[in-house]
Amino acid sequence: MLFLSCVKNKDFDVLQSHCNEELVANSTFSEVFSLYKEGTVQIQEDLIIEGYVISSDKAGNFFGVLHFQDQPQNPTGALQIELDVRDSHLFYPIGSKIFIKLKGLYLGKSKDVYKIGGVFTSFGNASVGRLPASIVNQHIASSCDAVTEIVPRIISLQDNLKDYKNTLVSIPQIEFSDSQLGDTYALKGEETDRVLVDCLDFEITLRNSGYSDFQDKKLPEGSGAITGLLLHENEDYFLVIRDVSDLDFNKERCKELIDEYTSKTIFISEIGDPDNNAEARFIELYNSGPAISLKNWSLLRYTNANTTVGATIDLTGIQIGLKTTVVISPNENEFTLVYGFAPDIGASTGSAADSNGDDTIVLVDPFGTVIDIFGVIGEDGSNTTHEFEDGKALRNPGISAGNPIFAFEEWSIFNDTGNLGTSKIPQNAPEDFTPGVH
Repeated sequence: MLFLSCVKNKDFDVLQSHCNEELVANSTFSEVFSLYKEGTVQIQEDLIIEGYVISSDKAGNFFGVLHFQDQPQNPTGALQIELDVRDSHLFYPIGSKIFIKLKGLYLGKSKDVYKIGGVFTSFGNASVGRLPASIVNQHIASSCDAVTEIVPRIISLQDNLKDYKNTLVSIPQIEFSDSQLGDTYALKGEETDRVLVDCLDFEITLRNSGYSDFQDKKLPEGSGAITGLLLHENEDYFLVIRDVSDLDFNKERCKELIDEYTSKTIFISEIGDPDNNAEARFIELYNSGPAISLKNWSLLRYTNANTTVGATIDLTGIQIGLKTTVVISPNENEFTLVYGFAPDIGASTGSAADSNGDDTIVLVDPFGTVIDIFGVIGEDGSNTTHEFEDGKALRNPGISAGNPIFAFEEWSIFNDTGNLGTSKIPQNAPEDFTPGVH
């Protein structure tokens, strides 16, 4: 379900302007939402809700839909109604109070978004569609009250956006991504996403119609405030503006934020491949130095003798403190069951943390520098000094920094062969492993 323009030449019936002084709301948005069970339903009750219009099709960035929220400021709910009305902004300008008579309308949910309107059927399935213009006046009435100013809620991209979904919001300081400067708002005839970035490097999408009046205008190069509808599809949030006047980018761009760091004090401290339970594998990292963010750090696995990366784990979002560990498991549930606590990162089966003992594991910083390595890239670990099949590789005491070249003397290695100085002592979980302790 999308709310942007897709055509500009469709014939629409003319809608007659009118207002109503007698209608009174007898239901709330939340009560309407509660009517939805599963699948599209037709509302049978004589329910009336009221709301304030927050969208506009004047500039062509919205099409065939009217968005409204339950209060002009600090709303608690919002809805959209789909309708076959061209230039609906002439009849329902932003800030106008409207009444929706719900009886006979259809209520549906698409990508976790509630919507009301008419109905269309495809392959026997009913979905909410546009309300024919000929009956719009039977369901939507404008109040005779004067247009009210809609006060957008001031938000930050660090907020829980779920609290503001489908309502009018404003972000005080934001700019377009460096990579998109010089681009237009949208490609002609195509719905186009542009990336907005705040001064802390948090991002959100701005979605524009390729049929909007401002489609071919260049994105502003400065920084500033944006006002728009915060819409979503499932967990993905994006902004839609009514017109370019919703942007006020008259400030200098944000200073470059340095939030990627490197350090030699982070290293691989234990790798586990239990003989009795392959589902309890893990990799442990340790930091002997000051706390650091692992934004854009990666853990790589080169499988067997391969010289290309077979699996990668992005460590972004992890903060590793002084003399603390980060434990990564390819099977979070099994790890928790076996070792009695949850790993810091639950990766997937087949990930870089899911090694059967003959692979090479590499820790890489945000700048592509190898900080630490276990094994030799291009060499299968079987029957070598870096085989830990059915066992473990444990970093020796006294090691306080990573090493970009594998050094056997830095490790105590247990496996099922005992070749080349390794210990032929298969290891069982949990008793032979110490994830989280170094």
